[in-house]
Amino acid sequence: MSKPIIAIVGRPNVGKSTFFNKIIGQRRSIVEDTPGVTRDRIYGEGEWCGRRFILIDTGGIEPKTDSVILKKMKLQAEIAIDTADAIIFMCDVHAGLLADDRDIAVMLKKSGKPVFVCVNKVDRVGAPPMEFYEFYELGFDSDPIAISSLHGSGSGDLLDEVLRAIPVREDESEDDDKINVAVIGKPNAGKSSIINKILGSERLIVSDIAGTTRDAVDTEFENEYGKFNFIDTAGIRRQSKIEDRIEKFSVLRTHMAVERADVCLIMIDAAEGITEQDEKIAGIAHEAGKASIIVVNKWDLVEKDNNTVKQFTDKIRTALSYMPYAPIIFVSAMTGQRVTKLFEEICYVNNQAKTRISTGMLNDLLSDAQVKHQPPSDKGKRLKIYYMTQPTVAPPSFVIFCNSEELFHFSYQRYIENCIRETFGFVGTPIRIIVRERGEDKK
Repeated sequence: MSKPIIAIVGRPNVGKSTFFNKIIGQRRSIVEDTPGVTRDRIYGEGEWCGRRFILIDTGGIEPKTDSVILKKMKLQAEIAIDTADAIIFMCDVHAGLLADDRDIAVMLKKSGKPVFVCVNKVDRVGAPPMEFYEFYELGFDSDPIAISSLHGSGSGDLLDEVLRAIPVREDESEDDDKINVAVIGKPNAGKSSIINKILGSERLIVSDIAGTTRDAVDTEFENEYGKFNFIDTAGIRRQSKIEDRIEKFSVLRTHMAVERADVCLIMIDAAEGITEQDEKIAGIAHEAGKASIIVVNKWDLVEKDNNTVKQFTDKIRTALSYMPYAPIIFVSAMTGQRVTKLFEEICYVNNQAKTRISTGMLNDLLSDAQVKHQPPSDKGKRLKIYYMTQPTVAPPSFVIFCNSEELFHFSYQRYIENCIRETFGFVGTPIRIIVRERGEDKK
């Protein structure tokens, strides 16, 4: 895939995220009247006049700051500028032309990229206010364009100009074969660090301040194992500690990231051990029916003997007893230990989740299972299982038709699931068993 890349940059709180959400058609970036809310580069896909493109929303640039986070946000914006084919430089008509706008303009001119100044919050129809014209002083080749990111006015004119400046490539096509991987876990479990190690660059902000990643951030990556889209998510704190609106948005973003994913990497901090919060986070992936891998990070910090791996594995299996199917891999994002093995596991569990078994093979298994372990009975009435079929994958779902749904106890469903796994594998993915009485009209 080689879609055009457009970066949106500007001071904090000028409306970049609102514009981003408007263009991509979904609420991907957090919109809040708090400067610095969008800290990482947020990627989304948009389309205009039949041409698809990648849009990058960046954290606000404050050229002169002593804040560690704001300095890193500036670095992320600079990386986005370097990545982009064209840049939308967003300013605020209400604030007017500020010294920071002039400093950012100097930085953008040095990039050598096509830059389009858009003056946001021009909400009225007709000629723009007099304050609009002072943005000509920034001295770019193209004229400033008045827009309202909230209402969408002027956005089409802006995209016309931006896309006209980017030559159409021959390879602007879709990638249907990439695997979407959501990286989830508590704050500071090493989610951003492991993606940075995979990419070999500081793609995501990494700091020891809990909650640095507030949005779900997409990063596309390709290697010999295939094409991947890594979704880095905000760490989820305990519910009692989720107080401000932004934090609540971040939890929602994690749920949305899991929904978009094919595979979830559940990050666990080896130095802390598995916690109740880890159990809840893993449960999000399990309930969503996603293929999952349990990734124990910071393994280099653990003192080990011959039983350490087994003891840690046993603790995880006990705590996450509802997902015994998930493989466990011990890694270190810091040293790179076993990080490349993740790709093999991701590809494997993704294929397992999308495996489809023929009805004939399923019913052969069902017959053997009933011979080995007779179906239960109650008050002289025995459960009769007629046949089984698999209507969907990801997660693999099996519909079993029988004479009595009430007689089909949970324990026997679990037995059938175990038989399916023993025969066909389905490593790394949950399985759904749906029981139907024959003749039932429900779906």
